[in-house]
Amino acid sequence: MTTRLPPAFIDFEASSLDLIASYPIEVGVCMPDCSLHSWLITPHELWQDWSESAERIHGISRARLAVEGETVTTVAYALNRLLTGQVFCDAWTFDSFWLYRLFRAAGVEPGFQLESVSVLLDPRQVELWPSARQQVIDSLGLPVHRAANDALILQKTWEYVSA
Repeated sequence: MTTRLPPAFIDFEASSLDLIASYPIEVGVCMPDCSLHSWLITPHELWQDWSESAERIHGISRARLAVEGETVTTVAYALNRLLTGQVFCDAWTFDSFWLYRLFRAAGVEPGFQLESVSVLLDPRQVELWPSARQQVIDSLGLPVHRAANDALILQKTWEYVSA
């Protein structure tokens, strides 16, 4: 009997939801073994966008990024050391934009491919996803809108609908 391991999942928190000016401020990964990895990202010198409403949602301040954040290069290389093959997200349009901005600013090519979790799901699973996600959030009791927590929620929701 073979056991199918879950895929790796990734999530970003960002300066805003503006797909022209926003940039990643946190990235979190949930690996197939459920290990979590996350980095706060010091904004690149050319990144100026900031949304107070986004800050209220994720709770990460610019001051905190300046003190605790890692450089874009450090984060890009760390992601490349950790991830290979396909990595899945739930907001591909936004997440792919932020992934691109991060790696572009670092001058590094991603060593993995970002895919939407939707490619893993059949129509029944798509229908189950919203309620399953809420059940997972409730059962884990973790705050949402933090990248590593959200990546874990993605993995556990995928496991739930795949059972």
